[in-house]
Parts: sequence; structure tokens; C-alpha cells
Amino acid sequence: MTLFVDMDDVLADTYAKHVELYNIEHNAQLSVKALTNGEVWQNVPEEHQDSIRKHVRQNGFFIDLEPKKDSQKVMEALCQKHEVYIATAATQFPNSLKEKSDWLDQHFPFIDWQYRILCGHKFILRGDLLIDDRAYNLKKFEGDTLLFDSPHNQEETDYKRVFNWLEVAEILL
Repeated sequence: MTLFVDMDDVLADTYAKHVELYNIEHNAQLSVKALTNGEVWQNVPEEHQDSIRKHVRQNGFFIDLEPKKDSQKVMEALCQKHEVYIATAATQFPNSLKEKSDWLDQHFPFIDWQYRILCGHKFILRGDLLIDDRAYNLKKFEGDTLLFDSPHNQEETDYKRVFNWLEVAEILL
């Protein structure tokens, strides 16, 4: 099978990074567990929302993200069984291109640069399965899809949802 896997909030925990930076910037005690629906910026006072939206444009935001639990071992196993590509919308935030590539080198060194697609629209991808946390990326994909669970996609019911990487392993390994 040919698999495409998103990075942000699928492999890399960008949601937690937003919360961490928000707490530093605003001397707050926000926690990821307390956020059950919507984007991080939708869960803070209006006067603080722009600071969160700016995080992804800051140099260094994407370089020190934590990998999602079990993502590394499951992805390594997937790469041994399937043709696996990373497909991430890096062109949306141009400074993220190098940072995302460096992050993959550090946390997923078994995924060669030739299997990394740093793109805009994902509907151009042709393969068997797309794993993503954004329904708009899954909507036009012609193959099968898995919606990776995140607080921002809780109201989405049109796609098969996976809650963690061990569930992905059960389905694909």
C-alpha cells in the first residue's frame, strides 16, 4: 500500500506546543486536557488569540515539537511493510520547510528525504490511504482515509477516526 501521513498533530504534537507557548506568553495554566474542542486559539480570551496564531510563523516553532506517543515505532514498522510518505502542508508556513525536514531527520531518520512531500493541497496525492487530522485534507483524497484525533476535530463525524498510533498499527500492520 502507498500511505501518506501528515505531520502536525499526527506525528508531531503541535497542539501541545501552542499551549506551552501560550502559558509562557500569558503566564497562564492552560492544559491540553482541558481543551476538548476547537483550535487552541478558540479556547483562550479574544485578546490572546492572535499570539497563538503567530506561533507557527516564529522561527523554531516546528523544530522542537514532541513526537506523538508511539508514532516512531509504528511508523518504522509501517515503512517496512508499506510505501510511506510524509505529506505536510509546509508551504503554508515557509520557515517550516527546513524545520520540518530537520525534525524528521531527528525523530524519523528512517524516512528518507525522497519520501517527504512538503506541499500545499493534499488532494493531488495519489495512493491508498491518507492519515491526517484535518477533514479538509481528507475530503478530496481519492483513497481511504483515517482522521487522527485532535481536540480541533471533535465535531467531525464523516471519517474513520483513530485515537493513537497503536490503533493505526492495529489497522495497518
